[in-house]
Amino acid sequence: MTLRSTQTRWSPWDFRDTGLAGTDLSGCHIEAVDGEIGEVHEATYEVGGSYLVVDTGPWIFGKKVMLPAGVVSRVDHADRRVFVDRMKEQIKNAPEFDENIREDLAYRDRLGTYYGEWYDRDSGL
Repeated sequence: MTLRSTQTRWSPWDFRDTGLAGTDLSGCHIEAVDGEIGEVHEATYEVGGSYLVVDTGPWIFGKKVMLPAGVVSRVDHADRRVFVDRMKEQIKNAPEFDENIREDLAYRDRLGTYYGEWYDRDSGL
């Protein structure tokens, strides 16, 4: 699937592929740049607030991580795989996910800033 992007700058909380809204990504495997990290437990499609909650299984001792939608680089619907443009270590070192604060603006700001810093470094922006 090719991304259809209307954005000129990366936005952490919006899918780059605007055609993903409403697509059921639950249960899809998540592939980081350097390998699989788990599967989608939950996906949201709020404009300016979309994210994935990923169950990492044994990779990070069964923890869940929250990935802003902007890190999704593509989706292979046939193989049920979601590809993210981050390394495993970057995801592992992100601000820890806590079910009770997922909607907290300060947490979202920290998470968006964290992934934004990596985006700027990796893309040279």
